[in-house]
Amino acid sequence: MTRFDSRRRVSTYTSVWMPTGDETVNPVAGYFGGGYDGSAISGIDKISFTDDTKSTLSATLTSARYRLAGMANSGVAGYFGGGNDGSHLSGIDKITFPADTKSTLSATLTSARSLLAGMANSGTAGYFGGGTDGANISGIDKITFSADTKSTLSATLTTARNQLAGMANSGTAGYFGGGVGSAGNISGIDKITFADDSKSTLSATLTSARYGLAGMANSAVAGYFGGGHDNINYFSGIDKITFSADTKSTLSATLTSGRYHLAGMANSGTAGYFGGGFDDTTRFSGIDKITFSADTKSTLSATLSSGRYVLAGFADSGTL
Repeated sequence: MTRFDSRRRVSTYTSVWMPTGDETVNPVAGYFGGGYDGSAISGIDKISFTDDTKSTLSATLTSARYRLAGMANSGVAGYFGGGNDGSHLSGIDKITFPADTKSTLSATLTSARSLLAGMANSGTAGYFGGGTDGANISGIDKITFSADTKSTLSATLTTARNQLAGMANSGTAGYFGGGVGSAGNISGIDKITFADDSKSTLSATLTSARYGLAGMANSAVAGYFGGGHDNINYFSGIDKITFSADTKSTLSATLTSGRYHLAGMANSGTAGYFGGGFDDTTRFSGIDKITFSADTKSTLSATLSSGRYVLAGFADSGTL
């Protein structure tokens, strides 16, 4: 197993590599797993970062499921946790890079749940936060990558919620944004500082309170929350959190169409991707790409194997 120092760790809703100028980065691929296209999906689609082409893994999730979450230890493995296959799930499937083989952890989430979010401090640990097990959850489970063991943070989300999104500035902090709780839709963003797993809440908020959004990040620079729904509107907008001061701006670029229950992943230092989603009429198979250098949007010619929503994403941006 390749070990990483803190200078090199990066993560998003996925975990990814960020160039530092003195090393060669070998970007690999992003993954979209599970979801619902009229029935629950066990398949995992892979987007090669070298040419943005799509393939589908021979490995599949342990069971067809939707409303799951993803996060990754870049260069090592990605993880899909929780979800629903007719009932709430506590299991965590692991996709080991580069062979893309699937195993299932002996560690499980604290309780079976769906509509949770994931993010990771690549090289160290991944986090699954929020969701519902019949009631909204505020707890955050931590998977320590060295042994794939689970612990639960003493810190919790400000509000118990589901249908939230996660992304991370690996080596520094992870963020959980949006969602819906007992009092309604949420615009707030909670921050988990990795040094001590403490929680704070940003003064910056999402442009509007929403749920069913997705997150991804350009680690060491900024994180992005895209799409979502507020019971009336399907959002195409993308909010950007600049990590240096945790300030919020909104991109002029937008998703190809308003949607919710989409998924995000990123090739940190280069581009982030939002895939799938739903607007209560159309299940989307398209994948939008945000090029980080100018925050511009393009749409891949490659698409998901089927139009789907309530899927999850993570990324492997490789090793040295």
